[in-house]
Amino acid sequence: MNPEAKLAALGLALPAAPAVAGNYVPTVRTGSLLFCAGTICARDGAMTHTGQVGREQTVQTGYDAARVCALNALANIRAATGSLDRVARIVMVNGFVNAVPGFADSPAVINGASDLFVEVFGEAGKHARAAVGVSGLPKNSTAEVQIVVELKA
Repeated sequence: MNPEAKLAALGLALPAAPAVAGNYVPTVRTGSLLFCAGTICARDGAMTHTGQVGREQTVQTGYDAARVCALNALANIRAATGSLDRVARIVMVNGFVNAVPGFADSPAVINGASDLFVEVFGEAGKHARAAVGVSGLPKNSTAEVQIVVELKA
């Protein structure tokens, strides 16, 4: 089953690739690697989750926010390559969690993105990762995800 069929089987659809919010591009390819700019949890221009985990958001809603971020990253990949079938593997995920000071469960939140990548790509979705808490994100987003993927030749 191809990645987009797997998304459909999960009851998910890729959104339109999100617009950039500054002087940068959503993806940069060098060799077989595609570096994807950070994506926040917005859908159709509206935020799905705002605020800090530990205050306005819970670990579970943060997980859901990270999942939205991952879908946006996949939308950028499809826009850059024409198809998610071009992905050989997810190489690296950097996850940022808008969290209260001292919040120690950032990995549980970013699992929302990591779990989706594994559900969609299987073994090729397993990746290296960082998951860090921060004091704020663009548009007060609850999460942000930045990824690197290897593309098939």
